[in-house]
Amino acid sequence: MHPLHLSAAGSSLVLSFESGEAEIVHWGPALGPGLPDMGRLNNPIPHSALDAPIVAGLLPQASSGWAGRPGLRGYRWNDEGVPGFHFSPCFRVTSAETVPVPAGTVPGAVSQAGRIIQTDPKAGLELTTTLVLNPGGLLEVAHELLNNGTTDYAVEELALSLPVPARAGELLDFTGRWIRENHPQRQDIRQGTWVRTGRHGRTGHDSSLLVAAGTKGFGNRRGEVWATHFGWSGNHEQFLDSLADGRRMLGATELLGSGELVLAPGEGYRTPVLYAAYSAQGLDGVTDAFYRWFRARPNHVDTTEGRVRPVVLNTWEAVYFDHRLEPLMELATSGAGLGAERYVLDDGWFRGRRDDTAGLGDWFVDQDVWPRGLTPLIEHVNGLGMEFGLWVEPEMVNLDSDVAREHPEWIVGPDTRLHTDGGRLPLEWRGQHVLDLANPEAWQYVHDRLDALLTENNIAYLKWDQNRDLTEHGHGGRPSVHGQTLAAYRLLDALKVLHPNVEIESCSSGGARVDLGILQRTDRVWASDCNDALERQTIQRWTQAVLPPELVGAHVGPTRSHTTGRVHDITFRAITAIFGHFGMEWDVRQATARERTVLKRAIGLYKKHRGLLHSGTRVNADIADPNLSLHGVVARDQSEALYAAVVHASLAAEVPGRVELPGLDPRKAYRVQVLMPTVADLPTSGEGEEESPFVQIRSSNWLEDGVTVSGAFLANVGLPLPVLRPEHALLLHAGEMH
Repeated sequence: MHPLHLSAAGSSLVLSFESGEAEIVHWGPALGPGLPDMGRLNNPIPHSALDAPIVAGLLPQASSGWAGRPGLRGYRWNDEGVPGFHFSPCFRVTSAETVPVPAGTVPGAVSQAGRIIQTDPKAGLELTTTLVLNPGGLLEVAHELLNNGTTDYAVEELALSLPVPARAGELLDFTGRWIRENHPQRQDIRQGTWVRTGRHGRTGHDSSLLVAAGTKGFGNRRGEVWATHFGWSGNHEQFLDSLADGRRMLGATELLGSGELVLAPGEGYRTPVLYAAYSAQGLDGVTDAFYRWFRARPNHVDTTEGRVRPVVLNTWEAVYFDHRLEPLMELATSGAGLGAERYVLDDGWFRGRRDDTAGLGDWFVDQDVWPRGLTPLIEHVNGLGMEFGLWVEPEMVNLDSDVAREHPEWIVGPDTRLHTDGGRLPLEWRGQHVLDLANPEAWQYVHDRLDALLTENNIAYLKWDQNRDLTEHGHGGRPSVHGQTLAAYRLLDALKVLHPNVEIESCSSGGARVDLGILQRTDRVWASDCNDALERQTIQRWTQAVLPPELVGAHVGPTRSHTTGRVHDITFRAITAIFGHFGMEWDVRQATARERTVLKRAIGLYKKHRGLLHSGTRVNADIADPNLSLHGVVARDQSEALYAAVVHASLAAEVPGRVELPGLDPRKAYRVQVLMPTVADLPTSGEGEEESPFVQIRSSNWLEDGVTVSGAFLANVGLPLPVLRPEHALLLHAGEMH
């Protein structure tokens, strides 16, 4: 059987079948046409070892001598009903084919797909692995296991993994917590197994959006990188297996509970997708592969002219649960005057919801607060030229709700008995419990209530929240995070079919459910409940390592952050929000005259440049001082770019020095200008000199009216930055000279 070779965007994946099973022998730089005889490239056999070369298969298995993490763990019941049989399968390839498939919405673009079927007739198992290499370089890998036997088969784990070479000496992953998601951590790769486990029943605030192995010292634009993302919104593990023989496997798996997944004869299980990218140009190359994949999807948000990403005004940090029609109308009027295009009514509108201890599950408009329903507010918002959006949390329930009192059997718990009959419930979280969407009646109730809300009201947008971990999550007395996650996916999919023009945001206490599983059926994520611009710089930078900015909600928060207490200038808050899906989340009625002026101008800049921001290439400069960063978006044709230079804390040097502006055409000339802050944005003497972002006697001459330089000069020499106070930023535009 000939090797299978997939190649795109400077990368190659090669599978060999010489051993009888599928083995990835290369994932990395493009190899070009022509492959050697794989049979002559077998591994040597050392002393004190098995008498045959050990295969690191597409599904690593003990039957081939693999001593690392097995690809499949499971067992079968025999005909007498005794479990534990066929615990170690021996899969062999029965077919392997390459099939070109359309690549999203890109005309004429074709993805290369490989489909490999491996079977173990004695164990009664069939494994189909699909590998798709997209034109932009993103690889998708998934397994599907079919039980062809005559008895049940319990799946304990079905893992996906890819080989990385020994020259990958460093590992980058991410961690975090509520209001501080996606913070990087690095370590040397050593022998042994590195594991990150997520048992939150959702992706998790501390989950690693990306796991990247790279050559020593790899950066934003330097070094080789092999990176993976696991597209799943439930329990999971990410791992790097580094064996004594020098081989390394980077992968992920759904984390299944005891007895959670049992396949009856004829049933199958399909894993979530492992997404992977190789880059020879650092992390920015990985990011570009993800962006090209996202933007080629048929269901990607439309960012073309006439359907651009609207400026959002969210009510949460403006009013919290204080829902009164007149103040909410005033807030809408004030926001529209600044340039808002979408108004989102957050938590507090439904029956009994005066605080966070009651009402969840009762998805009816509260007649005590809204005697005429939401219609007066919606009509007012629409009359101002804005869309109307609404907050919901369909997967959760308060015990103090009509639905919980009427249907205690719909509340998730570890027992088969109801909590009203002596059964035990999981610990409460924010006063709430989980609604069992694996229960068909509960699923149908939520579906019908949301469908009715969307049908009866002119709602263009749902902020879909999910505010707790799924602890002790059971259905019928067995673990059921797997079933709950799939049920939530089905609910979103069904509502999308009924209401295809309604956009849905995935929020989960901020960024606790950010992954490509949920983003296959939603249109944006709320990256964090923290609107502090300084925290957001890090959160958004690393969220956008995978997700393009049009999918990442970024709001201008209050002058004093509600989560950290920090006070930031309006220019810093606005520049931070411009590099995402721009919004406001504060009582803009209370803004000062200067804040309103700067905010209105920032919204104008966002509207002018959002076509660039939401279609271009993300770039990040490699800067030695960790307290200084420069990131930007470059047009695909390299005609222009928007950059932000950010001072996070006091710099080591007296002046920032020259900072490179990467990504432009080295042969072309560009005019570089400061867009914000300009002189008009600065506070007057009466507003306090301490608010000025600049700390210098004299600035570089180019900052006054711009400078014309080549793309090569910008990328290799850079421009001298002004001396900025910590927690301030500079917004720059580079435009091609004609």
